[in-house]
Order: sequence, then structure tokens, then C-alpha cells
Amino acid sequence: MAKTRNSDGPQKPTRKAGRHLRVPVLPDEEAEIKRLAASVGLSVATYLRNVGLGYQVPGILDNKRVEELARINGDLGRLGGLLKLWLTDDVRTLQFGEATILALLSRIESTQDRMHEVMQEVVTPRTKR
Repeated sequence: MAKTRNSDGPQKPTRKAGRHLRVPVLPDEEAEIKRLAASVGLSVATYLRNVGLGYQVPGILDNKRVEELARINGDLGRLGGLLKLWLTDDVRTLQFGEATILALLSRIESTQDRMHEVMQEVVTPRTKR
């Protein structure tokens, strides 16, 4: 491995002038490796070195999924606000019948289910999906 002179003392090895490994991959494997490296904010070389040496590769949450969770959370807030109005006998909800309230409760439940699904996708490693 090449070394550089450090003004403080002995020479220190560098990676750039070091050994390079070649690993044959298929085009779809190359694309996936590049995607995974980008998803954690690393270069392909750094990503492969870390994985090859057994280091834990830190994940970066998928921003689109986080935005989707925020939107779903907003939906839940609005639906909960409607339910609260009805529970407090607000005059604006006098026209709400039993069918409307049951539909609202069903919508809250399905929205919670969707939020749970997205959360599972965010936190479950791809290999376990």
C-alpha cells in the first residue's frame, strides 16, 4: 500500500494508492448496489468496503415515506377533530347521523392501518420484506 509522509513522523498508508478489488456484477446488481450506497449517503467504494468489513451501514429514512407519514398523520388529525366536534355536541355536527359517525370511525381505523403499513416499510430491512 502506498504511503504518504506525515510531517509529524512515520509514513501513513492511503487507500487511494492502495489495493483495488474487482468484483464482477450483473447490471441489475450494479444498479442495486449504487442505489443502496446512495440511500445511505455513501460512495459505492465506501459502501462496499463497510459492508465487506462487516460494519453496520447506517440507514437514511426514505424522505418520500416520511412525507407520506406526515400526510397520513395530518389526515388522522383532521378526522380526530371531526370526531371531537361530534363528541362535544358542537352545533356544527347536528346533522351528523349514526352512519356518518360510523363511517368516520372506519376511516380513522383504515388511516391508522395505512400509517402502520408505511411505518413497517420504513423500519423493516429490505431483506425481511
